[in-house]
Amino acid sequence: MKFSIFRQIRVTFFGVILGIFTLSALAAEPILIGLSITRSPPGSVIQGQQIKDAMEIYADMLNARGGLLGRPVKLVIEDNQGIPEKGRSAVEKLITKDKVVAITGGHQSSVCLSEIEVAHRYQVPYVNTNCWADSVRIKGYPEVINTSPYNYIVADSMAETLKAMKVKRVVGFAENTDYGIGLAKGVGEALKRKGSTIEYKFETLDRASKDFTPAILALKANPPDVIVMTMLPPAAYIALNQLYEQGVAPTSKTIIYDGAGMADYPDFWQNVKDAGKYMMTIGMYHPDMKMNDLAKQVAVEYKKRTNNDPNRLIYQAVDSLVVVTEAIRQANTTDSAKILDVMRKSKFDGARGLMTFDTFPGVSYQQWAAIPYVNYQLTDVNQAVGKTTLLQGPGTPLNTSKIVYPK
Repeated sequence: MKFSIFRQIRVTFFGVILGIFTLSALAAEPILIGLSITRSPPGSVIQGQQIKDAMEIYADMLNARGGLLGRPVKLVIEDNQGIPEKGRSAVEKLITKDKVVAITGGHQSSVCLSEIEVAHRYQVPYVNTNCWADSVRIKGYPEVINTSPYNYIVADSMAETLKAMKVKRVVGFAENTDYGIGLAKGVGEALKRKGSTIEYKFETLDRASKDFTPAILALKANPPDVIVMTMLPPAAYIALNQLYEQGVAPTSKTIIYDGAGMADYPDFWQNVKDAGKYMMTIGMYHPDMKMNDLAKQVAVEYKKRTNNDPNRLIYQAVDSLVVVTEAIRQANTTDSAKILDVMRKSKFDGARGLMTFDTFPGVSYQQWAAIPYVNYQLTDVNQAVGKTTLLQGPGTPLNTSKIVYPK
């Protein structure tokens, strides 16, 4: 009897100690991770919101499991408005004033190019979420890790699709940013690499403009087979609508091929309506792709919080934060140099699969080179991504015979 009472007292004592330890961990000084995203125009506010939502979901999941190194994770958010100078100031503040251990969330290439200069100067880890411009990688900064899609692989895939379609003439509309111009040039270079005889040229459009009709009307007399768009909303939505209104595309002769993966944005259909039907797009996610447990958990929570279906940007955002937090966990420290060393050498189980980072200088430097992607076509207005025609994906070879045109 005495032994039983003693054992009960001991169990109770250790339970109290464990409870005190847990409360202490929750009350510990948080690990601060900086997010520089667009929260107000002229940048892509919808992208900034999606990244914020996704990273908050993953941070909450981490904290529910006890956080990192016995400390909670806290996201410190700065609005860069999609303006390079604002991005530079945001990262400077996050590093010098807020004392974050890493920066992530970047989703517009021109802004990323400004921000990585600051991260490089302070030698602070910068995990790129959605900046596609190859110039972000070509800089060769050791502080920059890329979970984002990149123009080289996107351009290569688009060129392969265009060649397989056996079209003769392609015109590109590129926004006047590092992403837009870089990808438009990349498509032309990829076509040459593949020995294509397609006649290809692109025109640069001002992303701040609300009227693209002069460039569109110039195509009316001699429409191309494909119009490649390397533009982000809201400018991309305006261009799509004006192409449709002017009767240039989509038609039985001319189809639109989106290189920005905008078809799964939550506000896509409400902004383009009939103009989006028949559009082809390259994307980084399709519901037919195999989903792991993390992706499924995030999808359920994202739907619960926003009432929207997840898209590729949700998973890209989660994967960026996975790399930051798992590197901290594996390094067992918030020391920047040690975190970066882990990022470069380790493997990370993300929502989109196992991530490893290339070490070769150039367009894939510290890039997840084997990033999964898809090509699909929208065939009806208000069509969910899961109902679209999958033209190509992981394990699904390219099949351009499935492409349909307006009658």
